[in-house]
Amino acid sequence: MGKLTTKDHSRDVAGLKYIYPVMSRRAGGLSIGINFNTNNACNWRCVYCQVPNLVRGSASSIDYSLLEKELVFFLEEVTSGSFYDRFEVPLEDRVIKDFAISGNGEPTSAESFDKAISLIGETLDKAKIKDSYQFVLITNGSLIHKEQVQKGLAVLNQFQGRVWFKLDSATQSGRKKLNDARMSQKKYLENLLLSASLCPTWLQTCLLKIDGQSLAVKEQEAYLKLLKNILEQVNLQGVMLYTLARPSMQPDAKYLSKVSGQELNDFAKKIRSLGLNVQVSE
Repeated sequence: MGKLTTKDHSRDVAGLKYIYPVMSRRAGGLSIGINFNTNNACNWRCVYCQVPNLVRGSASSIDYSLLEKELVFFLEEVTSGSFYDRFEVPLEDRVIKDFAISGNGEPTSAESFDKAISLIGETLDKAKIKDSYQFVLITNGSLIHKEQVQKGLAVLNQFQGRVWFKLDSATQSGRKKLNDARMSQKKYLENLLLSASLCPTWLQTCLLKIDGQSLAVKEQEAYLKLLKNILEQVNLQGVMLYTLARPSMQPDAKYLSKVSGQELNDFAKKIRSLGLNVQVSE
């Protein structure tokens, strides 16, 4: 069966449709992923995205019965230890760190998103998991203005969940370059403020080099300015700062490279000066 490592985030490793295991750098252990976008559809196209055959679009309809069945089955596999044994997971890593709604596209594009959050939260509650896990939504935040998404975030908050909100650039031109995102700066900020008001929200920011060039000074300044603006209006939990770990499956891959640990930590220091917690993953 082989080992499960942080270098492999395959959605098929467990042989299930919606559930997949990941040894996560940011979580620091086993992250149980939940993939709503089994059709590889997303409304953004980030240059570093590891999803092959990515297409523009929304999540396909969710089979709620199958989702619940797979989640219950996989939890039994993990809690019994059989999953850890099959994938040769070291004893010190045999702990569930989080359940992450992420996958192969933007999860908030799923129909009845709030229903899906409720189903997952209720299933986790019934399982009575002993590990101190987090319940996380990983999102680009582009659809939070929609009513059903806001309802979903409110439900996530009821289950002590949190949002990891993508912020790779604080400028519209930067988001177009990195994320192929068309949302206006005004709407993006409104959605971020909405997220933070509905559920504890972390920002997740990927620093990388394009054609050997790191984040420009003006981009850094815009990012810090935006953080100051946000903090004047809502509370943020902090920022997760990271760089590339696995190859991109997008056409831009050949132009991309990691930034150094020094660059990550230098930028983290500037963010911390605003009073924010920063987690760095090299």
